[in-house]
Amino acid sequence: MAMQASISHVMHHPLGVFSMLVAISAAVPPLIRRLGLPDLVGLLAAGVVVGPHALNWVDSSSETVRLLSDLGAVYLLFTMGLEIDLEEFNRVKRRSFIYGLLILLIGVGTGVSIGLMAGFASVSCLLLGALMATHTPLGYPIVRSYGAQKDESVVVSVGSTIFTDIVALLLLAVGLGQGSLSGLGLGLLLLKIGGFALVVVIGIRWLGRRLVLRGISDENRMVLAVLVALFLASLGAELAGVEKIVGAFLAGLAVNSVLPEGRVKEQVIFVGGVLFIPIFFIDLGLLLDLGSLGESLGNFQFTALMLVGAIGGKGLASWVSGRLFGYRRAQILMMWSLTMPKVAATLATAFIGYQAGLLNQTVLNSVLAVMVVTATLGPILTEQSVTRLKDPSPDAVPVSFGEEAAVLDGVNEVVQRPLRIVVPVANPSTEKGLLSMAARLVQGSSGAEGVLLPLAMVNPSLEEMRGGLNRAVAAARGRLSTAESIGAQLAVHTRSLLRLDEDIAGGMSRTALEQAADLLLIGAARSDQLRAWLMGDIVDGVCRTAHCPVVVVNLGRETDSGLGRILVPIKDLSASAREQFELALRVINSAPEDQRVRITLLHVHDPRFSGQDRHWMEQQLIRWRPLGIPEEWFHIVIVRGPGIDGAIHRLSREHDLVILRTQRRRVAGLPIPGSDRTSKLIRQLPCASMVISDPLV
Repeated sequence: MAMQASISHVMHHPLGVFSMLVAISAAVPPLIRRLGLPDLVGLLAAGVVVGPHALNWVDSSSETVRLLSDLGAVYLLFTMGLEIDLEEFNRVKRRSFIYGLLILLIGVGTGVSIGLMAGFASVSCLLLGALMATHTPLGYPIVRSYGAQKDESVVVSVGSTIFTDIVALLLLAVGLGQGSLSGLGLGLLLLKIGGFALVVVIGIRWLGRRLVLRGISDENRMVLAVLVALFLASLGAELAGVEKIVGAFLAGLAVNSVLPEGRVKEQVIFVGGVLFIPIFFIDLGLLLDLGSLGESLGNFQFTALMLVGAIGGKGLASWVSGRLFGYRRAQILMMWSLTMPKVAATLATAFIGYQAGLLNQTVLNSVLAVMVVTATLGPILTEQSVTRLKDPSPDAVPVSFGEEAAVLDGVNEVVQRPLRIVVPVANPSTEKGLLSMAARLVQGSSGAEGVLLPLAMVNPSLEEMRGGLNRAVAAARGRLSTAESIGAQLAVHTRSLLRLDEDIAGGMSRTALEQAADLLLIGAARSDQLRAWLMGDIVDGVCRTAHCPVVVVNLGRETDSGLGRILVPIKDLSASAREQFELALRVINSAPEDQRVRITLLHVHDPRFSGQDRHWMEQQLIRWRPLGIPEEWFHIVIVRGPGIDGAIHRLSREHDLVILRTQRRRVAGLPIPGSDRTSKLIRQLPCASMVISDPLV
């Protein structure tokens, strides 16, 4: 009994509750991703399991859970404002406003109508209207992976999020601040909201610009300043009679306008993404009563109305706006798919309304059902529309970072230009292999000379703790001397660089920027998950901060001279995919004359593709072959999906090198980590590999 009492005490102790919530946040997302489901679905399910309606391990009414959940809701809306691309929004803000206004009018009208039909009070109807107007562009990572994020329909859709979410949150503030919608009270409340918004936005921007102009480079101080702005804005919203998430969203927009892209913004988003936001979704699961959910779905009329209103309302707004703007059918479908999912602001609004007693359990359960359906259907439609969004012209070939369009003998052709490549050298055993690979990539197709920039990094603090800063600098100079000798042997223009920096990954990225590098080539670090978890992964840090593409090379037991048969898995026809192919061209163009070379382009298509679609893709890939490449060097393999990993692994046995691509992805309002599929695949490949990674933008 004493042991049971002790365990019960620990589980209900604030530290015990916090530990359990953190453990769920860490353990559940990787497991749920294996099933192909979003993280938040697993977190909601975990909340149901440990909540009062199942195992009863966590009480949703405890002060610890409420505090952490409130922080999660605040951070969720702050992140939404922080990640909106303001430059792209400004370009099409008029059309974004028109589209957002249509979504608001249709969404609010639909929500209020459903509420009146269900017999809700006027304030509750207003909150239902706010729920129906909000959206989260969950399909945006898919758009980015296809290189279509600059299409106007995409920018308009994402930009409309600003209008819809701001007005929806203001409606929430009105609902929570008003027991009845009297004219005078409503006018005073709106005046307070407007004054508060001006103070927050103007005040944060004024202070932020002065911090940036003063050149404060201490990242810790900048992160703390951002967090102070977030929590002061949230508290100020409460004092002004506005819901705290409204203040958080406005603070996110204000900070976004003055804080440059980089490590500070990433750290701020990281804190909420790995800790507070997951706990918010877990708390939402704690409130979910499966018995009540069954009753709600048993009487499914209300949920059906919410679903029809959510899907049909966004479809109608997209069709009207698309026709008004003269968009193609694929662009209209894209707008519909991006504005359909209801996740971030919708859940936050429903949760706050439920806590305030303005929305009942039936509404909360229906919102969860709508979230699951729209969050699943929206990205599926995005995948279908993005393939038709950009019809490539018959003579257009995407140009990557190392190519440029030219006219040769009256024919449009893509030629390779010489590159400036930074190669960090830290391991003498891999130094020659990395520099040899870089030498094969650096030259242009016309014989123009590139520049090889070997870089030796030294961390002064770390080396002083080890008692040998001078020895470390001398060793670095020795590696650079060896690199220059290797460059001379390879007949490549080489200029060595030595840098002392406390941040190794950041120092590599800053050096690449200072040297106007086209490419940063790094050797794959040894697989040490514990060290990476404790100290961070240098390769990942460089990929997150570099301004240029980063190529991670794992030669394994292969020698550079033996890389003649190259496999390039191609997902689409974007410039990103072209970068993979361009790297393969550079490798075979620099191969010895007596070496047998071959490039194999592998495309795994959707199983729903027809024979005509398959033939079209094959013809498009055939056009990628440059005029100077013989046909026997160029192979195309198109197979029916799914099973991309199996196809790559099977074909890799017949090749010497596989060139893959990975992307860091993040969605406004919901940090969604990129898949670790590429990392797992590399460990299984029997041959050498190169992985080109986009900077995180």
